[in-house]
Amino acid sequence: MSGRILVVDDDSSIVKITKLYLTKHGYEVDVAYDGRTALDSIRSGGNYALNVLDLMLPRVDGWAVCRELRQSGDYTPIIMLTARGEVQERIEGIRMGADDYLVKPFDPNELLARVEAVLRRTRAADSDRLSEGNTLVVGNLLLRLDAYAVYADGEFINLTKREFDLLAWFARRPEKVFSREDLIAQLWGWDYDGENRVVDLYIQRIRRKLGTARGWNLTTVWGVGYKFEVNVPC
Repeated sequence: MSGRILVVDDDSSIVKITKLYLTKHGYEVDVAYDGRTALDSIRSGGNYALNVLDLMLPRVDGWAVCRELRQSGDYTPIIMLTARGEVQERIEGIRMGADDYLVKPFDPNELLARVEAVLRRTRAADSDRLSEGNTLVVGNLLLRLDAYAVYADGEFINLTKREFDLLAWFARRPEKVFSREDLIAQLWGWDYDGENRVVDLYIQRIRRKLGTARGWNLTTVWGVGYKFEVNVPC
C-alpha cells in the first residue's frame, strides 16, 4: 500500500474520479464532502499520509481546515484544489501551510503526479532528518529534527512543516549560499511550477517568527540567494 489519503471536495464527481485513480495506483482513500467532516476524520485518528483539500467547502472551508491543522501542529502534506488560479490565492494557500495546489478542472493524472511528488519529498525530508540525528543547536536556536520543533532562547516557536524544513536545510549547511532555484529544487521539487519568489516569503516568515538572532543569521546575499551564517556576534 502506498499510503492513506483523505480527499475532501463537495463535488461528488470529482471525489469519485479522484478516488478511482488513487486507489488504482495503490493508495487507500477516505473521502469527506465538507470541512467539518474532514477535521473530524483527521482528529479521530485517520493517520493520513496526505490530504487533498478543496478550498470552497460547506460548513468549514478549505482555508479554515488548513489553518486549523497547521496551528494544531499537524504537518501532514496538503494539496489544495481551487477553481481559480490567481497568484494571490496560491500565495495565501502557501502562507497557511499548503504544500502544493492544483487548479480545477484538472487531469487526474496530474493530481496523481503531484501526490507522488509531495510524498516523495516528504519521505526524503524524513529520511534526511533521521540521518542527521535528533537535535541541532546553533546559537540561541535548538532544533529537534525528529519532532519538527524549534526553540529560540528556550521558547517554542510554531513553524509550519515547510518553514521548519527550510530552516533545518540551512542550519545543516552553514555558510553555503543557495539560490532560490536551488531551494525550490530541494524543498519544493523540480516539478514545482509556481513563483520562485515564494522562497522570499518563507524566509521573511522564518525571520519574523524567530525574532532576534544570536550566534547565527539567515543572510540575504544580494543577486545570488541566501545563506545561514554561524557564530555571528550579537
